[in-house]
Amino acid sequence: MNAVGHDGYEQHPLLHKRVRDIASQGEGELTAVTHELHSDGRVVRIAHIRPESGIEWTTSADNIHAAAPWPT
Repeated sequence: MNAVGHDGYEQHPLLHKRVRDIASQGEGELTAVTHELHSDGRVVRIAHIRPESGIEWTTSADNIHAAAPWPT
């Protein structure tokens, strides 16, 4: 796991890079990876992704991988 700041944000190596969400097959910029503590004590890593349309979605951080660069 990557380093996590006191604010709950993970310093992910793909931050601000284009990623693909394997669950939805969507692509966009990884804007953040946050850690959420659930009532049963589990910590869930959430990836925040912003596509070109600007409407962000979230997915498990385990569902993301690097995607091809933005088309020019």
